[in-house]
Amino acid sequence: MNSLQAKHVIITGGGTGVGSAIASVFAAAGAKVTITGRTEQPLQQLAARLPNTIAICSDVTDRASVERMLEQARAEHGPIAIAIANAGAVDSVAFSKISTDQWQQSLDVNLTGTFNLFQATMAEMQSAGWGRFIAIASTAGLKGYGYVSHYCAAKHAVVGLVRSLALECASKGLTANALCPGFIETPMLDRSIENIMQMTSMDRSQARAALNKDNPMGRFIQPDEVADTALFLCTAGAASINGQSIAINGGEA
Repeated sequence: MNSLQAKHVIITGGGTGVGSAIASVFAAAGAKVTITGRTEQPLQQLAARLPNTIAICSDVTDRASVERMLEQARAEHGPIAIAIANAGAVDSVAFSKISTDQWQQSLDVNLTGTFNLFQATMAEMQSAGWGRFIAIASTAGLKGYGYVSHYCAAKHAVVGLVRSLALECASKGLTANALCPGFIETPMLDRSIENIMQMTSMDRSQARAALNKDNPMGRFIQPDEVADTALFLCTAGAASINGQSIAINGGEA
């Protein structure tokens, strides 16, 4: 898509899963891509396979780390036009057993990481008169799920952040949206399946069926489906899509 030629996109949690898929579609569309995360090897391996892509390690929960990463990214690719907050983490635990550390960690990674990226890139988008904020949230930002209340709380907050940010930036040529996928076929899903197997008598196939039973399509969401939606939000046809929480869930209620 020529509209993305030379635009600089930064993707947190960019080394694997959805982040990797997003990096791939944006690189193919001609964007200049920066992927970032805490683990260097998958980042470097992906960057080596994609055109106009660099990898820089950072921790989204640490504002100073984010600022250093952005400075390096700008030196290589120029001002950032598209910020995609994809980094996230979830573990399964009953509400009564959530420790304060687990609660804070979920907020730090899923919510504060989004805040750090968006706030640190807003000024340059405003200066350019064009920019896109995209948060990879979850259906957990739209409804509740048992045993992940800390994750649901963080993702609901991400949706609220996006809705508020959208109002502030709408007149400046910027948009902010959240993508809310259901269960996605990624390594994070594999960990959820392992947790179910450990906590119940289910085998792998039963655990997978338990997780996708609410999707009317009867399958898990694919990373490319999320990536392609993120790409669409950066095209001219999506210029008026702002402040939305877009469910990618096969029609799940």
